[in-house]
Formats: sequence, structure tokens, C-alpha cells
Amino acid sequence: MQVSALTKSTTKSTSTPAATEPKTKRPRGFASMDPEMQRRIASEGGKASHLSGRGHRFTSEEARAAGRKGGQATRRPQPEA
Repeated sequence: MQVSALTKSTTKSTSTPAATEPKTKRPRGFASMDPEMQRRIASEGGKASHLSGRGHRFTSEEARAAGRKGGQATRRPQPEA
């Protein structure tokens, strides 16, 4: 079955002017809230985590070890391509 040239020229284009314009991203969720509200909600989550026994607070020794470990990981030589 062949499509004639007349049929091709009369079909509507699938792209609309709105589809060709770049969409601007609007903040959603936490990003749309004011910083004070973000802090309050995050604080509630942290408190709930600690109350349930799943929270962890680093000691200065643990933090020092984690920092040292991260620094060593970044110093590895890069593999040659």
C-alpha cells in the first residue's frame, strides 16, 4: 500500500509549538519548601531515627577514620585507558 504525496502533505505534524520549547524545571517536594521548613522536617526525621534505635552518631575517632579512608580512596592512581 502506497501513500500518495497528497496524503503526506495533508497529515498533521505531531510536534506542537509547546513541545519544541524547553520546559523549565520547577522545584518539587523539599526543593519547593522554604529552608526553615526543610530543617524542621529533617530534624523530626533524625529524632525519630534515634528514638527507634536506628540512628548513629559518629564519635570523633570514627569520623577521623572515615575521613582518612575517603582520602585514601581518592589517592588511588587512575587506570590507564
